[in-house]
Amino acid sequence: MAGPRIGIIGDFKPDYLYHQATNQALDLTARSLGTEISYAWVPTDSIAEGESRSLDRFDGLWASPGSPYHSMLGALEGIRFARERDKPFIGT
Repeated sequence: MAGPRIGIIGDFKPDYLYHQATNQALDLTARSLGTEISYAWVPTDSIAEGESRSLDRFDGLWASPGSPYHSMLGALEGIRFARERDKPFIGT
């Protein structure tokens, strides 16, 4: 059985410590639970362009640290999507 799929709402910057820590937190959690967790970063500008329905493929959503986002509208749309669809959500 596949583990949960997490969508990370944010604009990944590989040199940004908090983005590295987000990935590491999910990897460590999966390892400690003995399961798989798949995750993908979802750029805020793609959500702002009407792609919030692409978030439906995830079991839960995480609004990443690191504002300003490329699109604050996209970040807020992702949060609204989670709330309206009853998706588990965390914001950091």
